[in-house]
Amino acid sequence: MDNCLTECCCAGNFFKKKQSLPIETTFKLPVPVAKSSWPPGGDFATGIVDLGGLQVSQISTFNKVWSTYGGGPDNQGFTMFEPSIPQGFSMLGCYSQPNNKPLFGWVLAAKDVCPNTRNPTLKQPIDFTLVWNSASMKISQDGPIYVWLPTAPDGYKAVGHVVTTTSDKPSLDKIRCVRSDLTDQCETNSLIWESGSFSIYDVRPSNRGIQAPGVRVGTFVVQNGSTNPLSIACLKNTKTIPKYMPNLQQIKAILQVYSPTMCLHPSEEYLPSSVDWFFSNGALLYKKGQESNPVPIATNGTNLPQDHNNDGAYWLDLPADAANKERVKKGNLQSAKSYVHVKPMLGGTFTDIAMWVFYPFNGPSRAKVKLISFQLGKIGEHVGDWEHVTLRVSNFSGELWQVYFSQHSKGTWVDSSQIEFQSGGNKPLFYSSLHGHASYPHAGLNLQGEDNIGIRNDTAKGNNVMDLGIFELVCGEYLGSSVIEPPWLNYFWEWGPKIDYNIDVELKKIKKFLPKNLKSALEKILRSLPSEVLGEEGPTGPMVKNNWNGDEI
Repeated sequence: MDNCLTECCCAGNFFKKKQSLPIETTFKLPVPVAKSSWPPGGDFATGIVDLGGLQVSQISTFNKVWSTYGGGPDNQGFTMFEPSIPQGFSMLGCYSQPNNKPLFGWVLAAKDVCPNTRNPTLKQPIDFTLVWNSASMKISQDGPIYVWLPTAPDGYKAVGHVVTTTSDKPSLDKIRCVRSDLTDQCETNSLIWESGSFSIYDVRPSNRGIQAPGVRVGTFVVQNGSTNPLSIACLKNTKTIPKYMPNLQQIKAILQVYSPTMCLHPSEEYLPSSVDWFFSNGALLYKKGQESNPVPIATNGTNLPQDHNNDGAYWLDLPADAANKERVKKGNLQSAKSYVHVKPMLGGTFTDIAMWVFYPFNGPSRAKVKLISFQLGKIGEHVGDWEHVTLRVSNFSGELWQVYFSQHSKGTWVDSSQIEFQSGGNKPLFYSSLHGHASYPHAGLNLQGEDNIGIRNDTAKGNNVMDLGIFELVCGEYLGSSVIEPPWLNYFWEWGPKIDYNIDVELKKIKKFLPKNLKSALEKILRSLPSEVLGEEGPTGPMVKNNWNGDEI
């Protein structure tokens, strides 16, 4: 068993590749980018999206209505806001967020393109229902708050709430309901606040993906106990979804502004490389039944099978000779680039830019059991490791609103206000975990487990960094023949061999270092991990992942 150690902190000097000066970081909000910064062409970043007779605009200027100062995330309470609606537009709902982060959000306001028709896209509600008030609650608050659900006319739906500081019903002219054919089902997303059975959630479309028409409104829903379906809907884009997506020049400009820098751990042995470096340095294609006769992989993977039916017949592996195998395992940072997939999301109101990074090898995992940390033998090792981050950019303005960090078959969305940027600019910084290469927004220990027991995902600033702005655009379905997909992208089999080690044997080695009462807790966590994380199976490529056509989860 390797390195049974007490917990320690790792640190290092952080330098950009090929530079000798340290990169300074900041947690401030990203610097605003003027709409005129984007190259002309099409309808990207023009401020308005037409969903089919209903024009919507993204509003991020608010007037505070009310706050409470306890409960919710980090026990800091939450605040409700009313958006500042531009002339000619109507409010669809108010905005709310927890107090544990800076004000950073938006809601949509709407305008009917043809308001005088028999079936306008917007109508006033016919009444309001009081769904919650805080008057009788013993909480730290700015007086009472009253939350009202609009009662929609027949054929229309509410997509948000009105909030007031008095018990008087709001004016019917305060908000608009939306014609039902322009709405879609929504679901709860992140918790804003809760007290007993009462809760407030941010909401999003239930069906999300590159073809899904659901549009997020940015509003919230209140619930007294579980409610399904929700009392409000989201919007639906009934026009061509890619209409407001960026063109090739605009994609290039977006990445010049927002391309992230990835910080590798100071102790990381297994670095990224380009796919072609991996192929040209001896990677091999194996076929079931012909294992003794592997085939060298041609440049760009032109000789890889292209059938999308993965029957387990093929897999890739490192070079056969020991010296080259160890060399290729280490990767080649100088050749590394990101592989970019651009896709519409949330009914074409946002652009998701998935930036994939390839590592020839994923190193062994490390565990933490209370104060003891140690390497897990061969557990976690596998050939061929694909990781990614995704930038979510508004098609209204071209602003970066969120970044998704992939973490062992799952991941997390983080608002731009909560991530690190290089000082004075809009380029995010993120961290690749030691050996596992999961992506995290901040340096430190990220434990995959519970009760101080689990898999360590250590991140820290080191001398090695990767500029994801060195990229190859490999897919953008809506761009048609303008983007040529490399052959390796359509290789649907595993990028590494199945490893037939005995997890019970590995666990037995580990257990002799642990107190008896902690052995079963660690084993439970390890056995719950996916096969790719454990290293038993070689991972598949980017196009095989569910998030290729769907939303990140």
